[in-house]
Amino acid sequence: ISGVPTKMYAAQATGCNPITSMIKSGAEFMRPVKPNTIAKSIAIGNPADGYFAAETVRKSGGWAADVTDAEVIEGIRLLGKTEGIFTETAGGVTVAVTKQLVEQGRFGADDVVVIAITGNGLKTQEAISEHVGRPTYIQANLSSLETALKAERLIATSVA
Repeated sequence: ISGVPTKMYAAQATGCNPITSMIKSGAEFMRPVKPNTIAKSIAIGNPADGYFAAETVRKSGGWAADVTDAEVIEGIRLLGKTEGIFTETAGGVTVAVTKQLVEQGRFGADDVVVIAITGNGLKTQEAISEHVGRPTYIQANLSSLETALKAERLIATSVA
């Protein structure tokens, strides 16, 4: 993107981070890695365009970060709690890296930050099933929803 003050940032899981490692270390060449992460959809140990991705980030003045699997799960939880969006593990990486970059002070107070969440969490349920509670099943009607929400104490019960 030329002529636009846009910075690009790279986000990867620590268990498969050839691009973010290249950027953070200032390396000229990308070193392939053997993937070891729950974020399977982005676990590419030797990405064909990794060099170009790193160059785009560098030329834009952006930065790179990677997060552990535990942080990926926390990123999924954070997006669910704050936005009501259930994302797959790759989205958890994006959210967790964005949080990390904010904590590092990589963004200005008036910066507009856009993150892409493109995958639904139903695609990668197995990756987080041990880390989240059991689902609540309801009938396809409002009464059943209200009953479930009251049971979970997510809405106040009426006093008669």
